[in-house]
Amino acid sequence: MNYPIEPLHSGLNKKEFTCGKEMLDNYLHKQASQDIKRRLSTVSVMLDGDRIIGYYTLSSTSIPRELVPEQVQKKMPPSYHNLPAILLGRLALDQNYKGQRLGEYLLIDALKKCYNVSLTHVGAMAVIVDPLDAEAEAFYLKYDFVKLDSGKMFLTMQTIAALFAE
Repeated sequence: MNYPIEPLHSGLNKKEFTCGKEMLDNYLHKQASQDIKRRLSTVSVMLDGDRIIGYYTLSSTSIPRELVPEQVQKKMPPSYHNLPAILLGRLALDQNYKGQRLGEYLLIDALKKCYNVSLTHVGAMAVIVDPLDAEAEAFYLKYDFVKLDSGKMFLTMQTIAALFAE
């Protein structure tokens, strides 16, 4: 089955979405539209008809250079005390659609958007995530995200480029 991913808009059914994590459900139901209006994040949704079955958010961020591993620091100019990145703030899948690798599909779509933006529009050396819990951390570890001392995780744009290089 094909589930398109598009920007969140008012014509979509948000009410039925439930991933089983109250914070992620409430974000979509109550806050996502406001964050879009305020330009705090973009929200991309995976659809089954007009029903939202998954979503993720992207926004700009930076990370103090001392938080990234030394081998990454060495490749960055010393004048950058904070390194530009993209925050994959939330990623959630409706519990009725689990077990179909759709979370992976959402992640790949997000990484591809981040990579494309970093090529021509906004400099970013990595994608950062801040896992909600151990389950989320385990998910990102499967896709080679590196855990930082801060609890956040990151994947360099160089690593992401290898996924999408033509």
